[in-house]
Amino acid sequence: MRSLSYFFKEALISFRRNMSTNLGAIITIFLSLLVIGVFMLGSIMVKHIVESVENQVSITVYVADNAAQEDIDKLLGTIRDYDEVSDVKFTTKEQALKNFTEQMTSNPEIVQALDGANPLPASLDVNLYDPQQVENVAQRILDNETFKKICDNSGDPSDSLKYGQQTVERLFQVTNYIRYIGIAVVALLVFVTFIFINNTIRLAILARRREIAIMRLVGASNGFIRGPFLMEGALQSLIGAAFAIVGVALIRRFAMPKLATALSWLPISVSNMALLKISVLLLIFGLIIGLFGSLLAMRRYLKV
Repeated sequence: MRSLSYFFKEALISFRRNMSTNLGAIITIFLSLLVIGVFMLGSIMVKHIVESVENQVSITVYVADNAAQEDIDKLLGTIRDYDEVSDVKFTTKEQALKNFTEQMTSNPEIVQALDGANPLPASLDVNLYDPQQVENVAQRILDNETFKKICDNSGDPSDSLKYGQQTVERLFQVTNYIRYIGIAVVALLVFVTFIFINNTIRLAILARRREIAIMRLVGASNGFIRGPFLMEGALQSLIGAAFAIVGVALIRRFAMPKLATALSWLPISVSNMALLKISVLLLIFGLIIGLFGSLLAMRRYLKV
């Protein structure tokens, strides 16, 4: 306990001696961790958006107007028996027109343009337990002979089967690009942070080189000599991490509600528990950066 008190005291003295350099290291750590925190917030939001889109992924099988009810029931039973399928519902032409009319209440002229005609086909709406299996289920339906018999486009059966997996795949592509860019930016900032911490510890070692020489002469252990420098790196990281956590909390408090209002059709939210996890991770990652950067500097400049 006495050693820790000494380490802390010496680290504070070094802070005062090298205020501008320490401030630069703290700001760099703060910016690095803030970017990492914002990246975590974005990852959580993207995850919610992807899950929301995936939950809406279903397969719609369009049926010809002259299809026999017996064949429809047969295909309905076959699809219902698939292990991946959670529910199958048959929608008649009349129900499809009714649903369309209800959706177009804000644009009644579109419904009036139909002039009493019903161009909408009957359909089977297929919901899945796992949206990622949509390709597999869609292919099995395409290979089904009954489907080929009653689909509304016998010349191209694949045109009678619609599903939203393409949307999810495009979303994953975009999020992957964002993830790669974020990782590159974070890696660059971490590298710059290591350089700042390295320089800060180097200056502290040079400023105390006589004291270090005396400590060696009186038999001080390597750990005792290294302690203040490790404490200094830890303090830099904790202060920088604290600022980053406050920054992430402010972004979540003020920026995210505005984003959610502007994009009201997307599920943009981050829970208090998720924010707490991000804060803990930033503290841990900050300590790792500070201690590792200090160790590298001591290994290079402090020959003990």
